[in-house]
Amino acid sequence: MTTQPPESSPRPASSGELRASHDDREAVVEQLRDAAAEGRIDFDELDSRLEQALTSKTHAELAVLTADLPRPRSSESRSPLVLKGGMYGASRGPGRWEVPGHVIAHGGVGGVSIDFTRVECRLPEVAVEAYGETSGVTIIIPDGWVADTSGMDPALGGLRDKTTPDRLPGTPLIRLTGSGGLAGVVIRHPNRRERRKLHSNPTQG
Repeated sequence: MTTQPPESSPRPASSGELRASHDDREAVVEQLRDAAAEGRIDFDELDSRLEQALTSKTHAELAVLTADLPRPRSSESRSPLVLKGGMYGASRGPGRWEVPGHVIAHGGVGGVSIDFTRVECRLPEVAVEAYGETSGVTIIIPDGWVADTSGMDPALGGLRDKTTPDRLPGTPLIRLTGSGGLAGVVIRHPNRRERRKLHSNPTQG
């Protein structure tokens, strides 16, 4: 009786052999543009590398293009952004700003506004601690972003969650914690006036 040799299972691909996604290619493109702006590579080399980045099919092909460049500091590793309302209030946005993995907002007497509507955020999740205190905290997120407010203590001021549960692929989850304090915390999508401004000035920084 003869025995058949066991069928060989497919060899799993190494990390470098994995196929690159559009987001992978775009991340390398941004790193190359930053390197050129910092004077690390000249513009002829930038054009060459950009062309290769946009046609790369695997992680290994992309890695070659940035092997001689410093690794970008991840958003997750940056220190938390702390906003304190104080006497006169504080805000971040609606222009473009770099979103860290952790944001802390203290409403104080003047209140705090955090507007994410013009940012580009590749993080899967952003932790936002909001403390309404005397004048409250308002958080504005784009359509397609969602918020988890289950960890929030409404306190006396309350929590008003006016967001929708329809999350678009590739958008971050805003995980909201903290306390409403006396004035409360509001998280919402843009209102009509803000939407008109977004549509009339889509590239405003």
